[in-house]
Amino acid sequence: MYIVQIASECAPVIKAGGLGDVVYGLSTELESQGHSVELILPKYDSMRYDHIWGIHDAYRDLWVPWYGAAIHCSVYCGWVHGRVCFFIEPHSQDNFFNRGCYYGCDDDSMRFAFFSKAALEFLLVSNKRPDVIHCHDWQTGLIPVMLYEMYKFHGMGNQRICYTIHNFKHQGIDGARVLHATGLNNESHYFQYEQLRDNFNPFAINFMKGGIVYANAVNTVSPHHAWEAHHTDVGAGLSHTIHLHQHKFSGILNGIDNNFWDPETDRYIPENYNIDNIDAKAKNKKALRERLLLQEVNKPIVAYIGRLDAQKGVHLVHHAIYHSLNRGAQFVLLGSATAPDINGQFQHEKHVLNDNPHVHLELGFNEELAHLIYAGADMIVVPSNYEPCGLTQIISLKYGTVPIVRAVGGLVNTVFDRDYDSTKPPEKRNGYVFNDTDYHAIDFAMERALWLWFNDKDEYRMLTKQGMEYDYSWNNSANDYLGIYETIRHK
Repeated sequence: MYIVQIASECAPVIKAGGLGDVVYGLSTELESQGHSVELILPKYDSMRYDHIWGIHDAYRDLWVPWYGAAIHCSVYCGWVHGRVCFFIEPHSQDNFFNRGCYYGCDDDSMRFAFFSKAALEFLLVSNKRPDVIHCHDWQTGLIPVMLYEMYKFHGMGNQRICYTIHNFKHQGIDGARVLHATGLNNESHYFQYEQLRDNFNPFAINFMKGGIVYANAVNTVSPHHAWEAHHTDVGAGLSHTIHLHQHKFSGILNGIDNNFWDPETDRYIPENYNIDNIDAKAKNKKALRERLLLQEVNKPIVAYIGRLDAQKGVHLVHHAIYHSLNRGAQFVLLGSATAPDINGQFQHEKHVLNDNPHVHLELGFNEELAHLIYAGADMIVVPSNYEPCGLTQIISLKYGTVPIVRAVGGLVNTVFDRDYDSTKPPEKRNGYVFNDTDYHAIDFAMERALWLWFNDKDEYRMLTKQGMEYDYSWNNSANDYLGIYETIRHK
């Protein structure tokens, strides 16, 4: 099958969050199964050019219709760790992708509306006719709209679109100017509620809604998050639109790259290990303590890895630090704050706890240290307010580190409470789960995990091994996507 992925990110060349990891990981697995995969990306000035091999001109004179005229673009081709990627560079006074950043500009909606238009124009004029076009998040939400309202009448009538939503919080909101710029000129048509009109602002169009309405298949990144988006406020105003299109909406769990996240081969940790010699994990725990100047004592290490923001349940992260210390455990945090007030709070805590030999707060992100924490910690807390999929808990299971998670999104689909889960037999349970966002809820889950560590080492060891037995690699998820591709390409 010939598949083209169109996205605003692809790790490691363009990465602002999990989207980049998904685009790269899924593409790699699809290719390993014998499918032809190409990626179309913006050519940002700030992307990691050192991760592109053999970049060269692919199409010099791409003229993209825009506001009744056209913008001249160049298209470059290169290989990103084996993936064939096309990078679109507009030559325009707008400098759409020469901003020193990927996102955060006042005209983001217009920037990515242009990118979507340019990607389709490139497919058209280069005679590329993929079986499936796979688009991601709000940035490419207009691609299915333009394909089925315009490009299908110019030789692209057989292409089908899978549209994946990674985060409902950002949807791409703008006005009629986007319609005029892209050539979708029939305002009265697109501003109907059943089309692109935002569900709550009658004077705005919604890119993500357009993707849901027009794509052949729509999914988000875990089955439980799909249910949440359909039935709760997690859908951020799009629940009714999802309901109208529920026949083509589903959830597919993200995977992890086993070439990068595997304690048996991980080059960032001092002692490799697997499920059969899990006792070697203790050497990584010792190395973690040495690196972070923690005291060498008979205590468990509780960890947190991730952003420090409202989505991640930052108030519970803060609480978990002191709960761990009060219960005789050590705590390690690796994360960067996304807001000044949160950063200030954790900078203050870092100062207060600086001389405590049982805690280390690393404010920032360090890839090598992240691997060592996964390998050296005993348990990890993921107290998210919402979590579309979550990779932290999946990676921790792979490394024999017991996850303590809140029952939201993909956390529900991957972690099964040792004491109370009714969907799995005891030998298939792999962590601890809590439901509410108050301190009592996370305390109870942490108490149970810490009690087992202190009082029954054999049972705790068995729990870590049960977690390591789960396979959350891209292999399973890619097969689910292939099932969708096969279904829509024959419609």
